Amino acid sequence: MIDNESGEDYLEAILRLSARQKDVHSVEVARELKVSKPAVTKAMRILTGKGYVNVVDNHIHLTESGAAYAEQVFAKHKELTAFLERLGVDAKTAETDACRMEHLISDATFAAIKKFNGRAQAFKEEKA
Repeated sequence: MIDNESGEDYLEAILRLSARQKDVHSVEVARELKVSKPAVTKAMRILTGKGYVNVVDNHIHLTESGAAYAEQVFAKHKELTAFLERLGVDAKTAETDACRMEHLISDATFAAIKKFNGRAQAFKEEKA
C-alpha cells in the first residue's frame, strides 16, 4: 500500500504511458504529471523499494504488484469520472475531481458508485 496520493499518481501515469509505448522513461512520466525529472527519480526509488516498479537501463516497468495496484487506481478513476459525468459535471472537471477522489474514497463507497454506474448503463441501453 502507498501512503500518499502522489505514489498512486506515479503508478497510474506509468500504466497509462506503458499502454501507449513499450518503454517508459522518467522524462515522459515528468511530462505526464507536470513534475520535475528529479521528483520522478526520487519517486522511482521509493516505488522500487516498495516493489512496485523496476528501473532497468533508464526504462521504467511496473512489477506484477505495481501493475495490479495501478490498474486498481485507474479503475477507480474511470468509474468516478463516469459517475461525475452522469451527474452532469463537465468532462474536464469530472476528470480533475476523479483524480483527487480516487485516493480518498472508501471501498464501500466505490462499490456503491460502481453498482450505480452499472445500473445507469443498463437503463441507458434499455431506453435505446
